[in-house]
Amino acid sequence: MPAARRAFLRLVPTTAALLIVLHLPDAAAQSRNERAAGALQQRMDQAEARYREAMVRVRNNEPEAVQAGDAALEDMEDVVVECGELRGCDPAGFVTTFKRLLKADADAAAAVEEEEEIDPFDTDPDGMAAGAAGDVPEAARAAALLSDGRRFVEMVQYNPAVQEAIRRWLTDMRHSLIVSHENYQYMRDLMWPHYERSALPEALLFGILAKESTGRVHSTSRAGAAGPMQFMYATGRRFGLGPDATGFDTRYDPYASAQASAAYLNERMAELNRNIELALAAYNGGEGRALRIHNASGGRSFWDESVYSQFPPETRDYVPMVIAAAWLFLHPKKYGLEFPKVDARPATLTLQKPASIYELTICLGSSGSRYGYMRMLRNLNPRYQAEDWIPAGTELRATTRVVGLYNRWCTRGARAELAHELVRSDPGGAVVGSSVPVQSVPATAAAVVAPVASSAAPSPREHRVARGDTLGRIAERYGCNLRALANANNLKAPTYALRQGQRLNLQGCGR
Repeated sequence: MPAARRAFLRLVPTTAALLIVLHLPDAAAQSRNERAAGALQQRMDQAEARYREAMVRVRNNEPEAVQAGDAALEDMEDVVVECGELRGCDPAGFVTTFKRLLKADADAAAAVEEEEEIDPFDTDPDGMAAGAAGDVPEAARAAALLSDGRRFVEMVQYNPAVQEAIRRWLTDMRHSLIVSHENYQYMRDLMWPHYERSALPEALLFGILAKESTGRVHSTSRAGAAGPMQFMYATGRRFGLGPDATGFDTRYDPYASAQASAAYLNERMAELNRNIELALAAYNGGEGRALRIHNASGGRSFWDESVYSQFPPETRDYVPMVIAAAWLFLHPKKYGLEFPKVDARPATLTLQKPASIYELTICLGSSGSRYGYMRMLRNLNPRYQAEDWIPAGTELRATTRVVGLYNRWCTRGARAELAHELVRSDPGGAVVGSSVPVQSVPATAAAVVAPVASSAAPSPREHRVARGDTLGRIAERYGCNLRALANANNLKAPTYALRQGQRLNLQGCGR
């Protein structure tokens, strides 16, 4: 993207805010302001002339020409900012200069046939062959961005919004990017095949995942979007997501949500002239809005000012952030970025005794993983909350390393008993005057030890939710089946949200 467009896109949001004039100055002040505005206009004209001269030098491959052009653009931006702070000065007049430069750059680009060889945008970084996409022809023909390597590389190199997004991922959000990549590696075999079959680049999947949820499958937004790909309820239902026969919301399932995401993008590109930027804008800002803007603009690019300015700030941020994450997924070494490698070979873990994900996390330790295995277990087994007691014999998705660690540390021995004890501890017992805390017992004895004086007192039929209570802990305390307890109190998986003071019906609980 030419340098003029870079600066122009940076100024679009701020210019609108600077157009408000609150008070009219007095005559003397107005005269001073007029002189100041005239000086700003002179500076803008001089900067424009310097920029045009620099662009000629750039085409002649003269050294330091690019820096000269950037300096001229920075002076123009300073003028616009100063104009916004000056009463009576209209920044919109200066924006016209940028429009002239945009047109000049576009005309020059159309007249010059580029001969420089640019590395293509690698849609297959792992050397895997692309899948067939006969059933999704629009995705297979999606050349607007990700399969048009030349245009994508140019946009990443010259688009200031994408450059800014890359900077954010590499600085303030570096940890989020790395965690997203680690989470994705564990879920890759569940999610990537859907994009591969749709001829959609894996980098695009990662970019959306990183921006939407950081690879946390139980992520839920304030607006109600849920799951790793953040589907709204109604949109999810259109693409096969939502409560299944057991009540589990499949928006939280990485396999189902990736399948729906690929189908959704394919549908958007079919109606948006296979423009992936607009498809991403629809993903975030609403498909109705994207389609209206696209039709009204006559098919202009997302980066065209008349299109770009009609999307809300969140969407204008979202599109370059996804593109930047996709770019970094493919080219980490260029930026000194090192994604940690994890042993993500999938395997089935069969529980030899009842356990919760909390307990498994403790006994598995962190061998081979900086942060332990709780997030991996939750992402691969989204039907279970971390505190749910999962019956013996249940098969969980895991990795070969985790299966080995489980057999070594979680079936017997001191660490297994310690993990069991920790997750059974009742924090209520630490409060003076509370009921007698549940005694921690080894896992082998937990099934046969009865609560003290259980025969002397009637079983409670109701529990009042206290601060810090979770449904899993309540179910364990009273010997309830978690699913049955949730159904009896109309609590929806997977969050089982409780409020302090809420009264739960314990009918059917064992103690």
